[in-house]
Amino acid sequence: MADTEKQNKDGAAQGQDNVSNLDAQREQEESFIPVDEHVEEVTENGKRVRRRGVYLLPNLFTTAALFSGFYAIISAMHNNFESAAIAIFVAMILDGLDGRVARLTNTASEFGVQYDSLSDMVSFGLAPALVVFSWALSDLGKFGWAVAFIYAAGAALRLARFNTQVDTVDKRYFIGLASPAAAAVIAGMVWLGHDVEMAGRPSLIAGLITAAMGLLMVSNVKYSSFKEFDFKRRVPFVFILVVVLIFGLVTIDPPMVLLGVFACYALSGLLMWIWELRKKV
Repeated sequence: MADTEKQNKDGAAQGQDNVSNLDAQREQEESFIPVDEHVEEVTENGKRVRRRGVYLLPNLFTTAALFSGFYAIISAMHNNFESAAIAIFVAMILDGLDGRVARLTNTASEFGVQYDSLSDMVSFGLAPALVVFSWALSDLGKFGWAVAFIYAAGAALRLARFNTQVDTVDKRYFIGLASPAAAAVIAGMVWLGHDVEMAGRPSLIAGLITAAMGLLMVSNVKYSSFKEFDFKRRVPFVFILVVVLIFGLVTIDPPMVLLGVFACYALSGLLMWIWELRKKV
């Protein structure tokens, strides 16, 4: 009996060695591939396991958002400011979808979180700064590119702070203006200004608004995140009528309505902050 148990243990150990050798051989073979395979540790049934590859569906939306931000930059370089502004709004829609798709399909991953953050930096940090600089801030010389940099740096700091505090802050609020909302204010301003042929003339106003958005992103002002809203629950029928009305208003004058909506959102946090200060005095 003892000999049998010893043989079983030796066989199990040999089997583990064979598996290890196969894994080592597979990793050695994959090292000849010019693109490294992504390996991520995830929790499944309370255990930490290693999984290869990335989820396709949510990362497709993130890639599309990244492309929209890149397209906005290219369009601004060719003075096509209307397309640049629209591309930023498209990136906002795609950015809102990738996270929800990942949660609905149970395909969330740490890779997706980091990829989404980098995409946001391009679409809502660099793209708006370069678009508004090409549209109006270039006339302001050093002050213009300094303001554009303040906005881009504010977006980077906002995203870094969000990533490090995501598990500790109240999910109902954003600390500082979210970068997509700040980008929407900039894109709406450029789109509206382009429609009324104001390029170059509102340089100082555009610079002040750009700087304000950059500073609001790194402020401690609280903004509602709307994350407590459940899209799967039943709502009164009148709510659907309100949604139809909003779409109708956007259709009438997209740049004016979108700029107005996101400007009001940006101001809402400041007004609530001032109200709280008055209550403490």
